[in-house]
Amino acid sequence: MNPPPVCALCGRPIPPDVPQDRHHLVPKLKGGGRGPWVPMHRMCHNEIHAVLSEAELARSHASIEALRAHPHLARFIAWLADKPPHFHARTLPARRRRRRR
Repeated sequence: MNPPPVCALCGRPIPPDVPQDRHHLVPKLKGGGRGPWVPMHRMCHNEIHAVLSEAELARSHASIEALRAHPHLARFIAWLADKPPHFHARTLPARRRRRRR
């Protein structure tokens, strides 16, 4: 039996019964549809998209290292560190910080 995949953002295992997503390192809307992707807990994936716009993801956060270095996401990862792999909490869309240009 294969071990469960590991979330690329928080580093916790993703049990088979927990919702998971594929996070494209370059957003599909910005040309990354056929590019590399990584497995993530749905909660971790939702948090990324609640904090960063597609443009910000493509421009300066197209790697796991860059995502983990983002101040908000670093706090989120630290908060998750002692939670079990099946833990899930709702992501609040109010955290979205998109800038209109």
